[in-house]
Amino acid sequence: MLNRLENGQAVNKKTVDIPFSKIKYKIAKVLEAEGFIDAAEKKGKNPKRVIRVNLKYENGKPAITETERVSKPGRRVYTSLKDIKPVKGGYGISIISTPKGVMTNKEAKTAGLGGEILCKVH
Repeated sequence: MLNRLENGQAVNKKTVDIPFSKIKYKIAKVLEAEGFIDAAEKKGKNPKRVIRVNLKYENGKPAITETERVSKPGRRVYTSLKDIKPVKGGYGISIISTPKGVMTNKEAKTAGLGGEILCKVH
């Protein structure tokens, strides 16, 4: 998912289609709320369901400069509340899967929750 977003912005596409899953849709909604993408919506019916993401550009430059997947199937990375750190001095976000849902590092810190760090975006 993150590679599709980066590659789409590298060639100045307006939209990118990503195969649907619930976790990807929640991540896309977090990115939309934080202003990294314009919109994310579900399209189609099963089994060809996709997430259509409208990419965002600021002065001709992509809003997402870099993404990093932190937790992988072979190595899950968890964090506690006290170990949540800002990304790029507060200019980026990390997306965390908590017991209360998928949220940013800032939201998790104010809610007093830790969880699995899915990715970092800046």
